[in-house]
Amino acid sequence: MSDFEENVRAALANPRNQGEMADADSVGTVGSPDCGDMLRMWLKFTEKDGRKVIDRASFQAFGCQTAIAVASMATELLKGKTPEEAAQLSADQLTGGLGPLPPMKIHCGQLVEGALRNALGSENTRNAPPAATTLNDQLRPPSGNIRIVPLDPADS
Repeated sequence: MSDFEENVRAALANPRNQGEMADADSVGTVGSPDCGDMLRMWLKFTEKDGRKVIDRASFQAFGCQTAIAVASMATELLKGKTPEEAAQLSADQLTGGLGPLPPMKIHCGQLVEGALRNALGSENTRNAPPAATTLNDQLRPPSGNIRIVPLDPADS
């Protein structure tokens, strides 16, 4: 097993900041229910030393496990950054301690980067969705007799 795979497994075993944030100042969502990869990121700001900084960040993701691991790392990395500093972070930088993403997983970092940029773009309008709107609510089967069944992690 590569270092990257071990780091992803460790991040998935104890994901940080996963879940909705009811008092968020902004929310960003990227992805498509049609392809299955979706990520939502919540940001909460505070004033520190006269500067507006990210106090907390959380996420909710459906799809790729690597995206969950990257989002977990990114939410930790964002704490204390100004919106301008956060906007300068690339998908590669948001992976934190996971290390470089393999070519077939680059889209996972881009998904997290997209949700962050979307949240940063929405922070001035406070366009956080109503609390009842979750990422799971937005997932709908494309058509036919397909249904989404949440898996219990204890069964894996």
